[in-house]
Amino acid sequence: MNILFVCTGNTCRSPMAEAILKSKWPEEKVRSAGVFAGEGEPMAANSDVVLRENGFSLDHQTTQVREELLEWADLILTMTDRHKQALALQFPHHEDKYFTLKEYVLIDQEEWQQLKELYAAFEEKRSEIMQNGTDLSPGALEDKLRKELAEEIKQIQQIEQQLPDVNIIDPFGGNVNIYRETRDELEKHIELLVKKLENRDK
Repeated sequence: MNILFVCTGNTCRSPMAEAILKSKWPEEKVRSAGVFAGEGEPMAANSDVVLRENGFSLDHQTTQVREELLEWADLILTMTDRHKQALALQFPHHEDKYFTLKEYVLIDQEEWQQLKELYAAFEEKRSEIMQNGTDLSPGALEDKLRKELAEEIKQIQQIEQQLPDVNIIDPFGGNVNIYRETRDELEKHIELLVKKLENRDK
């Protein structure tokens, strides 16, 4: 399975994730990129420092997310839900491959599917209310939306409260200790990723 890690600039989190997974998975099957990355820049100095502390290394140059990378990847793991949303907007036809790293390893897929279905039903109902409420004032329409969508909002909130935070800490601009926290968070969840991938292959 080809795995692509994605963050913002491809200088901190995604290359650290790439380096860590490459030590546990076939190197040619792991890459990283950034939603807003430049091309050919080095990894952040502190990322390199904290990787080397734990015996990881990566000869890295930044890469921007592009179509051929998304085609290559079987699984695309982002560092935050915002990265996932950005990919879904720019490249919607690969949406079934997009997960945050933590979402992929921590959240039961049935639970996640249930939440997606609730959101879809919510949007459909909201759209219908908006279309039928063209004769209402903005304030009256807002009140109608709040009242008629109250049950859907409650259900969504109940599920979301049970879900873990799906974002990896962004160390950019922080001191080396922040980078260590990010490295340790990545290492913990990549261990879970490898177990999940190995179980899937059995």
